[in-house]
Amino acid sequence: MFDFIKKALLTGVGLAAMTKDKIEELAKELTEKGKLTEKEGKELVDDLLKKSEKAKKDLEAQIERVVKDTMKKMNLVSAEELSDLTKRVKKLETALKEKGSQN
Repeated sequence: MFDFIKKALLTGVGLAAMTKDKIEELAKELTEKGKLTEKEGKELVDDLLKKSEKAKKDLEAQIERVVKDTMKKMNLVSAEELSDLTKRVKKLETALKEKGSQN
């Protein structure tokens, strides 16, 4: 029964969006209704928290990849690339000013 409930929760709930409070509330409710023992409730909370954190990290990584790919396809520069170019331009401007003042 415990495995069935766990699988149903993982399938039926957007795990990446679950908060610690919601997970604990759900486990408490299932324990109070007699669907889980207290030990199973704690195990469920621990398991869901770990899986929720992993799902969040995976989702963030996937979004980051999609954004980078989209920027590349649109031929847009990243903030890091823009910063590097700005530094290079300032360096060149400084070098030109120094060269101009020497003549």
